Amino acid sequence: MSTPAVPRRVVTGHTPDGVSVVLSDGPVPVSRDLPDDGVSFHEVWCTEGAPATITAVEDDPTRRELAVPPPVRGTKIRVNEFRPGHLDERGLQSPVHRTATIDYGIVLEGEITLVLDDSEVTLRAGDVVVQRGTDHAWANRGETTARVVFVLVDGEFRPDLAATLPGGLAGLMQAGPRD
Repeated sequence: MSTPAVPRRVVTGHTPDGVSVVLSDGPVPVSRDLPDDGVSFHEVWCTEGAPATITAVEDDPTRRELAVPPPVRGTKIRVNEFRPGHLDERGLQSPVHRTATIDYGIVLEGEITLVLDDSEVTLRAGDVVVQRGTDHAWANRGETTARVVFVLVDGEFRPDLAATLPGGLAGLMQAGPRD
């Protein structure tokens, strides 16, 4: 079993005189590994509100509570690694879940299967999925680690769609994985 490769993060900002500078350059400071599930989460950045406030220097927003969805009207970017050989009895690596978000998933390495209510699609390096608030799960059915960048944007279900969802909006994932 391989050790998760912690991504490098470069954060820019400004001096008091408005000069553009690099504020930090190094591994992402917050990672979470779920070894029994074969999944690692590397938190890159998040924003609160829209438009996102740009300041000269900012406290690291990834050091806040680790949750799947971003803050209200916010965004979140993370790198997930799905190691092979960690499927449950249903052939899934993650729990089936739904968030009120638009998620852009960009596969960097390997392949990962997106499992929906009525279908599955296997994504490979270079593929991009736009995940729009659907019930879904992930499964690495390959032989190498799948590395995926996820950009999550806070969203809101239209009432007519929310009314059709099994259980309505009561089952939305609000916290972190496996919480």
